[in-house]
Amino acid sequence: MREEPADRVQAWVERYVQAWNSNDPATIGSLFTEDAAYHTEPYSQPWRGRDEIVRQWLGRKDEPGDTQFRWHPLSVSPEVAVVQGTTDYRDPPRTYSNLWVIRLDAEGRCTEFTEWWMQHPDPA
Repeated sequence: MREEPADRVQAWVERYVQAWNSNDPATIGSLFTEDAAYHTEPYSQPWRGRDEIVRQWLGRKDEPGDTQFRWHPLSVSPEVAVVQGTTDYRDPPRTYSNLWVIRLDAEGRCTEFTEWWMQHPDPA
């Protein structure tokens, strides 16, 4: 029985959050194909390849337990998923809106990931 695209995306995002909260290089690396591209901001070069993705991720990692991430899918097809999320940071307190574009291979590893984020205004 072949896994449905929505189930593959759910599993991948859950593993991404696990990697985010652990900063474990093997967990991070397992999310991506060997030649994956990770786009972090418009008009800049993506991180290319699993090794660079892990290195760059760990170079700007969040501390385990510092974030809470909530999300829901906006669109899921066999080729691509678009996910909307909200990230709350504890210290210092701040909130971001997130939009992710995720392309997964047949094994559920990401071949291309694009993230956009916007910080919410300070409520004070």
